[in-house]
Amino acid sequence: MNRDDFLNMYGLDEYSLTELGINWIDLYNILQDYKKSIDIYDARITYVANVLREHPKVHSVKARVKDPKRLLQKIVRKTPDRRRKYGAHFNFSIENYKDEITDLMGIRAIHIFKEDWEEIHNFITNKWNVVEIVANIREGDNVKTFEEKSIPVRSRVSGYRSVHYLIKYGAEHDLSTIEIQVRTIFEEGYGEIDHQLRYSHDGDIPEVLAQNLMLLNRIAGSSDEMASLINMLNQSFSDIEYKYSKKLKNKNDMLRKLRQKIYENDSLNKEERQSIVSDIDDIIWGDRPKNLRR
Repeated sequence: MNRDDFLNMYGLDEYSLTELGINWIDLYNILQDYKKSIDIYDARITYVANVLREHPKVHSVKARVKDPKRLLQKIVRKTPDRRRKYGAHFNFSIENYKDEITDLMGIRAIHIFKEDWEEIHNFITNKWNVVEIVANIREGDNVKTFEEKSIPVRSRVSGYRSVHYLIKYGAEHDLSTIEIQVRTIFEEGYGEIDHQLRYSHDGDIPEVLAQNLMLLNRIAGSSDEMASLINMLNQSFSDIEYKYSKKLKNKNDMLRKLRQKIYENDSLNKEERQSIVSDIDDIIWGDRPKNLRR
């Protein structure tokens, strides 16, 4: 493959490469190296995703191995950032790209209620070797839960919310980094819309869209709060129903024992016993027809 064919196939801008001093051969070599790992990555991410799917608080799971085209584009996009971090002479290479690009394997674990996150968090941290956790929040969000667990928070201007985990998984001599994103179903919906808009406008969203996105973000946050309130009320009703059912059962058990004692009481004649037992049955069974009483 020649240079022009390579750049066209992977959507790379010649001007950007020249400006950044990136040699297309380095990108080509990274691509060939990455392709060798894709099948292994696919097996690893499938296993981790299936384990997450078994958790009762996880509503759904999405998993993907990064598309080679997206990888090369991200490497170009992240080069200035890495040079600010490591120095002006930094370039991505076969030796460092797997360490620097931490979302080669990405999983999203979606849950319904905000309070479900804690159980999923405990599961992930107990199940795998977690090397990093970051909670992405919107300015003004309640961060008490994250502070209690010493989880760093990162405020996003876009309002993006999600807790990101980097885990190490694989053979002892060949560990891979997998990114797991945990978010509510409402956060997922907002995040997908935000991502599509930013991608279609190359990150520069028109002001009118940006304002409406922030409105949608507030609605998504309010929806999460409302869902949690509904869940809490439902649990309260369930607790009340359980306690009432338990008390009712205890009452009926006591009446049945009394019923048996009356049957066995020889000091009462047959008519008296039958009358009292019939009154007790009416209390236990209410309006249920006599042929359905047990």
